[in-house]
Amino acid sequence: MLKQKAGTRSPDLTVVEMRRALAQRIKLLAEKPGEHPTAIPGLSLYHRTTPTPCFRASYEPGLSIFVQGRKRILLGGTEYLCDDSSFLLSSIDVPAQSQILEASEKTPLLSIFLRLDLPTVREVLSRDDIPESPPSTHRQGLVAGETTVGLIGAVMRMLELLDTPEDIPFLGALAHREILYRILRTPQAERLRAIATSGDLGQRTARAISWLRENYAKPLHMEDLASTARMGVSTLHHQFRALTAMSPLQYQKQLRLQTARQRMLMDGLDATTAAYEVGYESVSQFSREYSRFFGLPPIRDVKALKNSNTALVSVA
Repeated sequence: MLKQKAGTRSPDLTVVEMRRALAQRIKLLAEKPGEHPTAIPGLSLYHRTTPTPCFRASYEPGLSIFVQGRKRILLGGTEYLCDDSSFLLSSIDVPAQSQILEASEKTPLLSIFLRLDLPTVREVLSRDDIPESPPSTHRQGLVAGETTVGLIGAVMRMLELLDTPEDIPFLGALAHREILYRILRTPQAERLRAIATSGDLGQRTARAISWLRENYAKPLHMEDLASTARMGVSTLHHQFRALTAMSPLQYQKQLRLQTARQRMLMDGLDATTAAYEVGYESVSQFSREYSRFFGLPPIRDVKALKNSNTALVSVA
């Protein structure tokens, strides 16, 4: 298994102090455990106090910044380890596995999530004064990096807007652009640039991913999906697996199973209804694939989740 860590350099005192200040700021704004949406569009704060088992999580296009605690994310054969010096950039919708390794009442896991506005990313990238990113061999839709003084400062300025909500409509967009700029100045910029740049194969693959997320219950015909992505079937297969570590059919299956699980847990659907709702024609096939994917049959799995209050989906 490949492991990707945010960085290995010894941080200077300034950046360590800024990370601690950001952790204190998040804890003040998110005093209780859980997810805390804010008045800034797309920005949420997270406060977790207990380690978790490894569970399925969906990462939408966005930026997660960790300032306290430790978390592990698995995608395909790559393991991403995130601690108090890390950020995680998700450039496409990817289903992965997530596990909180270190969190407690005294030292909770604290993080923020900012949903990326891809039109804004493209606008920032169109500027002549944005440097080109060095080429990278990393192709998956997740990438981890080390937080910098500039990035932490930009995030602090965004959080300060929560003290003056009247400034958010004007300054919130500027703060978003500054954070994007800081990410584009890191070695991880190539992943964001690849998915946002018009004409790139990554963007075309993202178009196919978007179609699957919106139409997961429909039958999958690879020729039609490739036409949507404007590429050949074999090229789509290759690019899709490079970004998501799975085939389009496997991706659709995960979407169906995760959605069915959520509908049973949150909306009280029985397994048969959930199976048909997400596109299965055979309930027995649904049960077999559900058991292989989650480790338990549908009814037992949902009962265990309710008893343990394990979250189905997390973007923290």
